[in-house]
Amino acid sequence: MKYFLFVFFLFNALALTAQTVKNTSYTTQTGEKVLRLEAILPVDTKEAWRLFFIVEGLKEWIAPLAHIELKTGGYILTNYDETKSLSDSSSIKLTIINYIEQEIFTLKVKLNNNFPKSVQEDDGNLQEIIQFISVGPKKTKIISSMVGWGQGEDWIKAYNFFVKGNIYTYEELIKICN
Repeated sequence: MKYFLFVFFLFNALALTAQTVKNTSYTTQTGEKVLRLEAILPVDTKEAWRLFFIVEGLKEWIAPLAHIELKTGGYILTNYDETKSLSDSSSIKLTIINYIEQEIFTLKVKLNNNFPKSVQEDDGNLQEIIQFISVGPKKTKIISSMVGWGQGEDWIKAYNFFVKGNIYTYEELIKICN
């Protein structure tokens, strides 16, 4: 019995640590996919916001190359390869559609050359909405929802790429907050 309880508690402890990013994705009643990820950061909303919208913050967890123009119609520009430049075709440019400081922002996702041309040409509705919710002292819940997915095999591959990549990215964010 003691062994069973030990295994039970060990399993639950491992499950809790493995679930640092929770995938709560779903399909709407009209058939549209929503890639939704949730994470609790052990920082207040001001610090969480800094990690997204100050160049030094982004460089801590997302990419070694980053530039931000924080304004409606501005953008976030990043590149994961420090041997490249921000003007390289492998850079990722996300237009800031709107934001309310320390609460929410919406990014227009423009797919780069790592994706098939057919998907790049049809990404006009692809967006990421990120919410910042205070859930206690020094605790901020981040909810990332990607919407505007297209149809077809290439879009399924793009969606799966973002599931894996975004989970990894938010796990990196959690690591630097601890």
